[in-house]
Amino acid sequence: MTATASAPAASHRRILFASLVGTSVEFYDFYIYATAAALVFPALFFPTSDPTVAQLASYASFSVAFFARPLGGLVFGHFGDRMGRKSTLVASLMLMGISTVLIAFLPTYAMIGWVAPVLLCVLRFGQGLGLGGEWGGASLLAVENAPPGWA
Repeated sequence: MTATASAPAASHRRILFASLVGTSVEFYDFYIYATAAALVFPALFFPTSDPTVAQLASYASFSVAFFARPLGGLVFGHFGDRMGRKSTLVASLMLMGISTVLIAFLPTYAMIGWVAPVLLCVLRFGQGLGLGGEWGGASLLAVENAPPGWA
């Protein structure tokens, strides 16, 4: 009887841990990008004669993901209801991860000109979509799998 009772508890803990890790990694990525937007990106992606304008443009690229987050929640929530929460949660994590890796290998303004900041903003939009879907999906999956009385 204890083996049967402990199996669902272990499954609940695993789902809760996976939700926590996924959310933590994605928010850590947001903080890393914020640091890079403040220190590195103005010179690499937004070179102008005025450093203040470059800094503001870098912060604007950071804000793109915040505008995409609600849309990500809507899109991934819609598909999560139809295809299953776990598969859409994995898809949102992959979108966030792929966007992050592509940002790491993005050519700078000196290499490809104005296309670099445009690609940076497109990838930031992808990160925002992924985070919006992951946040909603992970929290809903954790609540759905919580033991009675915990949610």
